Amino acid sequence: QVQLVESGGGLVQAGGSLRLSCAASGRTFSSYAMGWFRQAPGKEREFVAHITWSGGSTYYEDSVKGRFTISRDNAKNTVYLQMNSLKPDDTAVYYCAATIYIGPQVALPNKYHYWGQGTQVTVSS
Repeated sequence: QVQLVESGGGLVQAGGSLRLSCAASGRTFSSYAMGWFRQAPGKEREFVAHITWSGGSTYYEDSVKGRFTISRDNAKNTVYLQMNSLKPDDTAVYYCAATIYIGPQVALPNKYHYWGQGTQVTVSS
């Protein structure tokens, strides 16, 4: 079992930055690849970023490439999402998730086994 708790959300003006954190419980955190997803009102949950268990590889949704950075600190059982140049379209509840899946479909929510409760990010224009 892995329990995930997100933090760091809030209200920010367009062009601003936020850093989300996701703290994981359990001694096996380093065994899991991690992902960030987001869900805006009335929309489906969508993939944002993914990082492998070692942190050696990362993947991003096209609209956040060059603006968002996913990273992890296995010693602290924490994964981060640094979000720069935020836009109103980035407004959503952001979720972190853990998976043991290795493959090309890391953008699919159903490949993840554990989810956090989410943290709200609101970007004003």
